Amino acid sequence: MRLDLGYDGTEFSGWARQPSRRTVCGVLEDTMSMVLREDVVLTVAGRTDAGVHASGQVAHVDLPESVGVAGLPRRLARVLPADVRVFSARVVPSAFDARFSALRRHYEYRVADADFGALPLRRLDTLAWPRPLDVAAMNSAAALLLGERDFCAFCKRREGATTIRELQRLSFVRSPSDGVVTAFVSADAFCHSMVRSLVGALLAVGEGRKAVEWPASLLSLSGRASGVAVAPAHGLSLVRVDFPLDSELGARAEVTRRVRTLS
Repeated sequence: MRLDLGYDGTEFSGWARQPSRRTVCGVLEDTMSMVLREDVVLTVAGRTDAGVHASGQVAHVDLPESVGVAGLPRRLARVLPADVRVFSARVVPSAFDARFSALRRHYEYRVADADFGALPLRRLDTLAWPRPLDVAAMNSAAALLLGERDFCAFCKRREGATTIRELQRLSFVRSPSDGVVTAFVSADAFCHSMVRSLVGALLAVGEGRKAVEWPASLLSLSGRASGVAVAPAHGLSLVRVDFPLDSELGARAEVTRRVRTLS
């Protein structure tokens, strides 16, 4: 069964279960297990960090056919805390894997550089930046990072995991209505802290502390760049995950599971 869901990450210690910590996965698995009277183990498309939000997260769970799932979003809404909601739940082919079948993930990062900071009603999902940002310079620097690269300079390494990713979109747009700068970031997958590290590097360009060429120059490093500040978590939201046609789910999962190398 596929679940489409969203959450306000402010009070969560990220997605993944952690002992003695409130996490999205922990709350959802415990609540669903109670409602369905079946042990629930979720697989998610993107394991978001502490404080990161989601409006387009996707997860899946394997359940016996005898388990009744009709009206599940409404049933869950009665018992879930207000900061997490399941929007839809539907049966999908057995080849569907929320993590390995995904084609790409889409994130947005919101930054307010107005003198007064972020709007009060958006303070929990918008970073207040104390200096004016040059969006054109940030976009010029971002364009140099696109493509399949080893992003180890922008990632926290995990044992046995590759840091090679295909960055498909990285662009900044200033809203004409409220002046908020939004970073649109899309890739086939992201490694740990990659989006916030990319945004942090480009904010340094936007305020004039670093040259346009500086973020791309870090791609030649063989380890994490110490000079890159990781942008705060609360400005980041996972907004969409793309999947292939049902007939292509298995093939996509096989491709994703391969360990990637650069030619």
